[in-house]
Amino acid sequence: MDEIARLLTLLALAGGAISLLGAAVVWFMEEGRRIRRTLTEALGAPPQPLLIARGRGAGIGFDLAQSKVCIAWDRGAWRLDYGLDELLGVELIVDRQVAARAFRGEPRRALDQLAQPQERVRLRFIFDDPNHPDFELDLWRPEDVGRRGRLEPDEALAEANRWMARMESVLRRPITPRAVAPASVQAPAPSPVRAAAAAPIAAPAGPLFDDLDDEPIEDDPEDVIN
Repeated sequence: MDEIARLLTLLALAGGAISLLGAAVVWFMEEGRRIRRTLTEALGAPPQPLLIARGRGAGIGFDLAQSKVCIAWDRGAWRLDYGLDELLGVELIVDRQVAARAFRGEPRRALDQLAQPQERVRLRFIFDDPNHPDFELDLWRPEDVGRRGRLEPDEALAEANRWMARMESVLRRPITPRAVAPASVQAPAPSPVRAAAAAPIAAPAGPLFDDLDDEPIEDDPEDVIN
């Protein structure tokens, strides 16, 4: 009996540990936490403000102190970093129509219809980037009805309207020009000077009449004058 009781106790403890570990993994890998970690890593600080589209695995975060923007999708697996000056504007799309918009250097078009949406509530962020010019966040879709943690249609519309006002304030900020390091102009390196080849030293010329000094001169008998 003691062996059976000990075995049952071990099984219960193992089951509790596995359940606790599984709950910790689910908590750590939760969609919102993954996106928040990705944005925090990109910005170097917790994003403020932060917007996460529940159920879409996407979000956007700002660091206004450092003029940074970061977008993340695929539950935080992918991200793109921008400067705040690259954010050109934001559009609020309700049921396939642009209901409000705010662009840099333009007057804001405020939301003037508060009818309950039927298809979607979407925020579209537009960037000065030819490869990735926009980023869309759906705050509400019809399939969100009745799901835990999702916004109701009127709540999504109110949240989108608050973000339009927030983005208008951000877009009114003066653009801080980026510091560009001046191009360094380097003087061309002097070409190596080749040393002039030394002129060959000629051997000193020997005496012209060395042979005359060495051999005795004999008198020719015909040259003798009697």
